[in-house]
Amino acid sequence: MKPSLIEMLVCPGCGSALELKEQFSEGSDIKEGILSCRGCSSIFPIRNFIPRFVETDKYVDTFSFEWNKFHDVQMDILNNTDASENTFGWKTGWKPEDIRGRLILDAGVGAGRFADVASRWDGEVIGVDLSYAVDVAFKNIGKRKNVHIIHADIFHLPFKKEYFDHAYSIGVLHHTPDTEKAFKAVVPYLKKSGEFAVFIYAHGHYHYFSDIWRKITTKLPIKCMYYLSSVAMPLYYIHKIPFFGKAAQFLLPTANWPKRRWRWLDTFDWYTPKYQWKHTWPEVFKWFRDEGFSGIELFQEDKEGSLGQICMKGRKS
Repeated sequence: MKPSLIEMLVCPGCGSALELKEQFSEGSDIKEGILSCRGCSSIFPIRNFIPRFVETDKYVDTFSFEWNKFHDVQMDILNNTDASENTFGWKTGWKPEDIRGRLILDAGVGAGRFADVASRWDGEVIGVDLSYAVDVAFKNIGKRKNVHIIHADIFHLPFKKEYFDHAYSIGVLHHTPDTEKAFKAVVPYLKKSGEFAVFIYAHGHYHYFSDIWRKITTKLPIKCMYYLSSVAMPLYYIHKIPFFGKAAQFLLPTANWPKRRWRWLDTFDWYTPKYQWKHTWPEVFKWFRDEGFSGIELFQEDKEGSLGQICMKGRKS
């Protein structure tokens, strides 16, 4: 943890300031230590450079497993590509000049895929995740001067209110117990005139059979699903067969990315999470409107390998 992060943090329980105690540093970063609340005396550990505001990964254990297995798959810096950078751009509508010099909240950082992009665009990024993917994210990008990684719950964020210039949550909110409540939990931490960009699964015929399969797959052991989801790699070629391929894809939907490990990752990601809600764009639009956002924009663009999606952005009034 970088010492400068302390100024941004408060106790997620009572909102009081935190005090750093018993620190052990490695270079300029705090590797181990304790954050103590000045109000309610709660204690939060710093372990392996990451402040920890939760004790477990609760309902997101599949993501803890997923990002440790696929830590490098979608990282542009590890694959010499710009795929994630392009995806970040069209899912948020932002360009480098919108991020440069801004304080950005990544609500659901995962392995650091999009925080990598925002930090390379010269924003200062605070990446939060409930899963142990935070350890992977730190290994990938946590040593950068403009990146901070935090283990915390999106429903109980440890930040000062109206603190961030922009926030985004890409593919995360619909994996919480309540998508709308998760959306509204982020809003108070955004400054007025700040923008919030989200990507949320959309309702559609594509998930009719996958939802049936999920009644089984979500009950199977994670390691079992890890191997079973690898079927997406050869199925890609079957899905290319005229008529038969489309029927097979409808009956057993799998990711269709050209890259084999992307197919494996996204198929595992689809069939294993405990929660996977789908919404309509008018629903999401209403969330933005009810929270007082203006300039609300909808970005919906089908990409090869993608399923239904709602990408929307608004400016907090």
